[in-house]
Order: sequence, then C-alpha cells, then structure tokens
Amino acid sequence: MKRSLRVLMGLAIGLGAAVGVSRIGLAEDQKDQAGSAYPKPSPYPVSWELTFTHGTPKRVVVEVPGEKQPQAYWYITYTVVNNTGQERMFLPAFTMLTGDGKLTRSDQNIPPKVFDSIKAREQKRFLEPAWKVSGLLRQGEDQAKDGVAIWPEPMLRMGEFTIFVSGLSGETARVKASDGKEQVLFKTLRLTYVVRGDEVRPGEDEVVEKKSDWVMR
Repeated sequence: MKRSLRVLMGLAIGLGAAVGVSRIGLAEDQKDQAGSAYPKPSPYPVSWELTFTHGTPKRVVVEVPGEKQPQAYWYITYTVVNNTGQERMFLPAFTMLTGDGKLTRSDQNIPPKVFDSIKAREQKRFLEPAWKVSGLLRQGEDQAKDGVAIWPEPMLRMGEFTIFVSGLSGETARVKASDGKEQVLFKTLRLTYVVRGDEVRPGEDEVVEKKSDWVMR
C-alpha cells in the first residue's frame, strides 16, 4: 500500500511538470530579468532529483513519407538515472523557446522515421523515443534510460533559443497568478544556446551552450 502511494505521488508530480509551460515560463523570464522577487529553486536539496545529462542540440534533415521535400528537425539526446533512493515516475516535458517568443513542446506528431534517422546517426544502441522513455524509472546506473527530444525546425536562423526540461525534480513552489488563482511551479532545468550563424548554411554553424541553470516555472 505504501509503495503504491509513493508511485501515485510521483505520478502526480510528474504530470504537473508536464503541464502549463507557456505564460508561466515567459513571466518567469521577464521577472527574472527585471530582478524582482520570483520563486527560485532552493540552493540545497529539499526534494528528490534525478541525475540528468544531455548532449548538444543538433539539426537533422529527413526524407519523411508523404512530404515532397526533406524536412528539418532539431533534437537533443539525454540520459537519466534514478539515484533518489526509491523508484520514480519519469514523465519529462521538453519545451523549446525561440527568439520570437514561441514555445513548442517536443515530440508532437514526429514521424517514426525521424527517430530512426537520429538513432542511426547517434549510434546509441539503447536510445528510445519519448513514449518509451516515460514511465517508471527504477534505481541505479544499470536502469538508466537514454532518450531524445525532437522538434520540427522552428526557423532557419535559430539565433538564441532555450530548452526547458521539467519532470526531473519533486521541488515545487506556489504563486498567485494575475487572475488571483494559485499556481504550482516546478523546478525546471533551463538550457540556453546560441547558434552564431545565419540561414545560408543551416546545421553547419556551431551550437554553443550559453547558460545552464535551474528555475521555477
């Protein structure tokens, strides 16, 4: 009974992290830049946290069935390990914020051939698509999961963009929204990148990590 309760609690936390990534995320960025008092992650552990490592975002062009022209996608590979002391539900949400202010969730209607092309390119034997990575994550390095988040290319000239990763921690904070209702924020990993190039040779310019930090959103 206790184990079932723990699993249900983990599921609830993960589901909450996978919801509500638009206006809260933008508000957090705006208030953070203004230097106002906005909830920030605790400097010391207050809840469980999964071990998460990731690669650099990359561009791939794939000939997708039904499309007249090859389609471009961006993706980021990752590995997640549970060293928290008990089993956890891993329900990640990857959201890309581009320079035009648009937020896009990963892995929405991505053709299977795109994942197959990425797996062949990366040569990662245990790489799995989003729907297979999500779920119960058992403890230990030998239970690690390798996954990939994929987006259709949002624009030819990427410039600066950010990837938010939620579902990695159980830490939360409560705030009052503009409508007076209480909202729950989750500890979220923020990865900011810069592509120092233009649309002339997309995919050939270096992708540089500008910043990696934790935020509440």
